[in-house]
Amino acid sequence: MSKVITARDVEDLIRSGGSLSAIPGDAIITPSARDMIRDLENKAASTGGPAVAAAPSVAMSGKATPPDKQITSKSSKAEMEAFFNSAYAHGLKEQICEMGRRLWQRAYVDGNGGNMAIRVGEDVAICTPTLVSKGSLKPEDMCLVDFEGNQLLGAKRRTSEILMHLQMMKKQPKAIATCHCHPPYATGFAVAGILPPTCMIPEYEVFASVAIAPYRTPGTPEMGQLVAELVDKHNTILMANHGVVTWSHNNIEEAYWRMEIIEAYCRTLLVTAQLGKVPNTFTPDQLKDLLKIKQSLGYVDPRYGMKECELCDNAEWRPGVACAMPPSGSTGPSPDPEAERLVQAITDQILAKGG
Repeated sequence: MSKVITARDVEDLIRSGGSLSAIPGDAIITPSARDMIRDLENKAASTGGPAVAAAPSVAMSGKATPPDKQITSKSSKAEMEAFFNSAYAHGLKEQICEMGRRLWQRAYVDGNGGNMAIRVGEDVAICTPTLVSKGSLKPEDMCLVDFEGNQLLGAKRRTSEILMHLQMMKKQPKAIATCHCHPPYATGFAVAGILPPTCMIPEYEVFASVAIAPYRTPGTPEMGQLVAELVDKHNTILMANHGVVTWSHNNIEEAYWRMEIIEAYCRTLLVTAQLGKVPNTFTPDQLKDLLKIKQSLGYVDPRYGMKECELCDNAEWRPGVACAMPPSGSTGPSPDPEAERLVQAITDQILAKGG
């Protein structure tokens, strides 16, 4: 069985005077350990110091070989336990824990909010537990569920919102991983029921395809159904009065990245709106170039094949209010002569009575 290398293992190795080359080539490197190894290698390269020596490139991939036979909800208990306790599954659990820490550090979640899931078979997924902060997740906290939401394995109870993730995976066979949380700026758009405008920032156009799902009580089948109806052509869903959920056909880290992208974009839009100027946007040809890149990466988007005039329709977006005061040095509007005469007449009457 492949050895799992965590950030703490790397720290212990360096502290004891060891070399990164001692890490086995078939080891599973957790995301936080990969970051630490990369930092150590960069530091060694910049100082010209000895190799704290590079770990094998296969180790840096952080990937373990998936099992030859996928489990399903019909697999035996022994088969499920063997998979759930395998190095491959442990690596996926570590990835979820790492993404949870990032969500918490960026304040995209509060309390025990947010949840994630990774498809690991035809109709089974590993997911986060309920009532646990995403900032303190551990691999042993994870749960195995079937696509009906039944918990198959795991010491803690599965997230109460798992049905939404599973309905997304059922509706979109490409969805490997899903991530739900409450990033403040993007959630603000969801609460206001405003779809972020397009044609302003390349990363948003390439990596995100956004829609809004109506509000339903979290954790209910109705909520999951409304979100699932949108995942065929959208990978980032604003959940009205609730939060955001994303999916990826690659891995859980990409689903997390979409949270960073939608949140940064919504924040930038609000800053732009405060400048009191209509924002500059891409030309249709510029957007078409970005959509070509997007399509080549295998990402969904409802705009593929649209006419140029349909690509940047932001008619509902109001980018702020221009200042109502005349600019400095301005004489303001020309006075109304009739109004001036009326004011003067009233003033004369008041002065005559007072005399």
